[in-house]
Order: sequence, then C-alpha cells, then structure tokens
Amino acid sequence: MSSIQSYFHELWGLTVEIAPYLLFGFLFAGLLRVYFPQRLLNKYMGKSSAAAAVNASLLGIPMPLCSCGVIPTGISLFRNGASRGSTNSFLISTPQTGVDSILVTYSMLGLPFAIIRPIVALVTGVSGGLLTNWFVKDKASKPLEGDLFTTTQSKTTKANKFSLMLNYAFITFLQDIMKWLIIGLLLAALVAVLIPDAFFERYIGNSFLEMLVILIASIPLYVCATASVPLAAVLLLKGLSPGAVLVFLMAGPATNAATMTVLWKTLGQKTTLIYLATIIGGALLFGLLINQLPALWFAIAGLGGAHEHQLLPAWLQLGSAILLLLLIANGYFQKYFKRSNLKMDNMNTAKQFTLFKVQGMDCNHCKNSVELNLIKLPEIQSVEADLQSQTVKIEGEQLNVEQIKSTVESLGYKFGGKI
Repeated sequence: MSSIQSYFHELWGLTVEIAPYLLFGFLFAGLLRVYFPQRLLNKYMGKSSAAAAVNASLLGIPMPLCSCGVIPTGISLFRNGASRGSTNSFLISTPQTGVDSILVTYSMLGLPFAIIRPIVALVTGVSGGLLTNWFVKDKASKPLEGDLFTTTQSKTTKANKFSLMLNYAFITFLQDIMKWLIIGLLLAALVAVLIPDAFFERYIGNSFLEMLVILIASIPLYVCATASVPLAAVLLLKGLSPGAVLVFLMAGPATNAATMTVLWKTLGQKTTLIYLATIIGGALLFGLLINQLPALWFAIAGLGGAHEHQLLPAWLQLGSAILLLLLIANGYFQKYFKRSNLKMDNMNTAKQFTLFKVQGMDCNHCKNSVELNLIKLPEIQSVEADLQSQTVKIEGEQLNVEQIKSTVESLGYKFGGKI
C-alpha cells in the first residue's frame, strides 16, 4: 500500500472510530445548552470561597467549550459578578474536558483516560481557584443580568426548544470546533503514517523527558479538547507514555499564546501566572502519577481494537461517519456561503444602526459574549455580531464609541472602528 493510500486509510479509520461518540457528544451538548439553567453560573460563582471554586469547576467540566469560547465566556462571567478565584477555576477546568471530548476519549483511549480527564480537570480547576483566592484580592461582585450562552435577541419557548437543541448541537457547536476537529484528524493520520511504532520508547525512553517535551510544545499552541484525542491516541500507539499523553490532553486545550495575552490584560498578572502554574504543575504531577499505574490500563490496540465499546455495529460506525461528514459540509455551507444581511439591513431600515469592525470573534460563544456585554451600555438598544464579516451592528443614538471600544477590547477582541 502506497503512503498516500495508507494516509487516507488511517484518516478514514480515525473518522469511523470517532464519529458515533462525537455525534452523541454533540447531541448532549445541545441538551446542556437548551435545558441547563445557565443563570446558576453566577449564583454559584460570585464568592471568593472554596465552595465557589468547586462549583465553578463542576459547572465547567461538562460544558462543551474549548479555549476560543471559554475565554470570552469566563471574562464575561468575571465582568458580570463572578469572583477571580471562581473565574480561574472555570477557565482551567472547562477547556480540558466537555461531554463531547469525554465520550470521544472513551471511544479512542479507553475508560481509564475517560475517567481520569474530568477528575484532573476538577482538581486543577479547584486548586487554581483556591490559589487565586489566597494570593489575589478580589473586589465585591455584582449581580449578573442576562445569559452568556444565549444571544440578546432570542427568547426560548417550550415549542422551539427541541429545534434550538438540534440547531445548536449540529450547526452552531459543530461550526465552532469543526476546523480544529479536521486539523486534529489530519495530523493524527499523518503521525500514524510517518512515525514508526515504538518511536518514543526507542529515541527518548524517559517518560519525564517525554512529558517536558510535550508540555513545551503544547503551551503556546491551540488545540481543542475533542480534536486533541485522535492525535493523543496515535501518539500512545507510537510508544508515548500515558503520562505524556495526559500532559498533551491537559495543556493543549487549556493553554495558548492568545489565551495568556487576554488573561494577562483582563484578570491581571497574578491570576494569569496562577492559571499557567496550575495547569503546568497539575499536568506534570498527574502525568507522573498515571505512569505509576499498570500500563495495561492504558493499552490500546489501534483502530477497531480490543475495547468492548469498539464493538459497535459496522453499519452504525459507517453511517455515523457519513453523517458527520455531511454535517461538517453543511456547517461550512452555513458559515461561508449563506451571506450575511447586516449591510443590507442597515440600508433598508429606518432605525439608527451603526456598523463596527470587531476582529477576533472565532465562535458563537465569542459572538454571544460581545452581544451581551455591549447591550448593557445605556445608549445601546440592540446588538448583532456577525462572525463571517467580523462586524457588530449596533442600534442606538449618540453612541459612545470609546466605551464600545473599551468593552470590546476588554473581552480580548480587536476594535476596528466604524465602517
């Protein structure tokens, strides 16, 4: 078999392996999005206490948010009443896991990793929150108004909840992660073809050195929790130690250069250093611990291998893979070929609208965070952000442009002024 054939064979095998669990994870994410009472977040995150840190981590672990979504969400929570400690707990624990990534981890890495990931996210999240409470003085919080996970204009009713759930699960949320999911699968297949078996055992041979190398590579780069799993599975098959794989699964989704910059500017130097130190320390500590566990617990036999959960019917795996590809194709169609009507609306309405350029909005959680925080400004009557054109349409008279700029930039986005 040629290298190209081998590559596409590995790529298809990874897609078939991941698809059923990924689709179920999307569906569960939709259920959380529509039926989970999101306003509880502020109720349980508003104090600088150990309980608030625990609550923030527990609330963040199942949330299907990766780094690009969790940063604006966490900053919005902080700006609207959450304490620094609970915000840090949320920011540390949330990107490491999610219902979708836990299910995919079970599919590709087995039950031990699927159990360990949320436990590590909880411990590191709580630890980061407690350290922040201890070393950083916090100001009194104020009540949160609105819903960080719902656009400012939408109203959910019982009649359309099911439709909203499906739309969020298989369009909105899928659009947020599909680019990184594709990149993760492509890289995993490439590593599977290019790197020989037992490569890490043969050329490194030291599990702690492996963890350090993976940590150094993971910290500045971005990879979402779900997309990191296929690559982690291939690295494990190539001889990387389970501890180093865990370091990759923790540090990859939770850290990147953009995240550090935004946190430094918004939450301050001490909080950011605690965030980074907690993730690095937790990754190395838990990596060392799981390397002491029986290696058999983390052994995987490759695609379609020996785990009993991989005995799903072939028709289900194949059908899920085809459906996933169709949904991704639809996601790109909806995102790039369904033209925005913002400028046309601006021309054909008697209302006073102003269009602003706002760069850096990468996902729907970014969009919602911008809308929710801008709508709080007194002179603004309505806000609509558009990801494709990187613009925000604001209705209101005598707008305070400097205040709008300050609000946008405090969330980590680049304000480009009026269009």
